[in-house]
Amino acid sequence: MKLSYSGQEKVQAPPAAVWAFVQDPQRVAACLPDVQDIKVTGPNQMEALVNVGVGMVRGKFKFNIDVQPDQAGNRVNVNVKGGGLGSVVDMVAGANIVDNGDGTTTLDWTGDASMRGPIATVGGRLLDPQAQKLISQTFQNMSAQVGTASSSSA
Repeated sequence: MKLSYSGQEKVQAPPAAVWAFVQDPQRVAACLPDVQDIKVTGPNQMEALVNVGVGMVRGKFKFNIDVQPDQAGNRVNVNVKGGGLGSVVDMVAGANIVDNGDGTTTLDWTGDASMRGPIATVGGRLLDPQAQKLISQTFQNMSAQVGTASSSSA
């Protein structure tokens, strides 16, 4: 099962604050909904244990996450691979980081996910809106955390 999403999130902080945030894998991973544990394994890599519930498939999934900031290209890419309960999830997400010129930044994001196993077959039509919500919530959480960090350091 393949799914694709896109959207925009306005961040109440300048691009410099967004870049500082996306270069910290622990902070990025903490934006994933339902994260139970995060372990940084490299400068841009981490493992996350996440509670997943789609249809009758409920349990903990382990994901390897690779965050690749490209400041010169004004883009951050995130690769997520992993799964659990006999299911496999591969996701590539990214955001163009756009300076709005008024002290705010827009994350113009896309996400493509591929799922195999019980989560794809049992989740069926429940999976599409749930995946959209999770990806969108991740970028909303990033926006909220960057905005909070930026206003408290100002």
